[in-house]
Amino acid sequence: MNPLGIHALVWAGGWSHEECEHAVRSTREAGYDILEIPALDPASIDIAHTKAALAEHGVRGVCSLGLDLDADISSPDPDVVARGQARLADALAVVTGIGGDYLGGAVYSALAKYDRPLDPRGRDNMIAGLRTLARDAAAQGVTVGLEPVNRYESNAINTVAGALAVIDEVGEPNVVVHLDVYHANIEETDFVSPVREAGSRLGYVHIGESHRGYLGTGTIDFPAFFGALRDTGYAGPVTFESFSRAVVSADLSDRLAVWRDLWSDGMDLATHARRFVTDALTR
Repeated sequence: MNPLGIHALVWAGGWSHEECEHAVRSTREAGYDILEIPALDPASIDIAHTKAALAEHGVRGVCSLGLDLDADISSPDPDVVARGQARLADALAVVTGIGGDYLGGAVYSALAKYDRPLDPRGRDNMIAGLRTLARDAAAQGVTVGLEPVNRYESNAINTVAGALAVIDEVGEPNVVVHLDVYHANIEETDFVSPVREAGSRLGYVHIGESHRGYLGTGTIDFPAFFGALRDTGYAGPVTFESFSRAVVSADLSDRLAVWRDLWSDGMDLATHARRFVTDALTR
């Protein structure tokens, strides 16, 4: 059985001590193995407290993030790139500090709608920045995942093919594909090809419905996707991700374009998702 994860924003919109404890405790109560902690603002995370909470409940912690436009390693502006590199270094410090072994997401660009294609100079900066991150991460036993996101959230990597091209150019063995079915629903031709294309370089999977709500109530072809995971022998984490304005802070909801309350009971959503994913993986 694949390790099952859940995104912390199912439980809490921030990371105060109380929110951290609630998220970790709820993750274990709902039957998940992994808690994915957003490190959008690494300085806001109390590393020692988080590590202790994870250890108390026997939950594995990993981190994800997307960069900001003023801290973007895919920018042609060296000052912006430097801020992005510093943000990634801080996020990596959170991962290692909590005892984690994975840092993924849009670690290669801002999580934002760009108004033009990726600048070739920016792409060169992105490759160099990812190579630095990967080498620093490898020294700490951390894997780096590149998550292709849809065209409205990045102009750098939108498909598995794009992620693989960047991984090849970065040339570091601890960089993997972080495949999110929500984004694949927008950018890929189907739900089988990207899994097969990623092959052994698929290292992390996000499960989310087409509208970010309850699994099985949208348009994602989950039987095809989970069938491809089984057929290819994927044994890595499968993490459920969902956002609702009822839980996520207003600022982050705006950034993620979460305009509706798709759900309000995180535990009901999480236990439903765990049953759904477990059934799909063992079918």
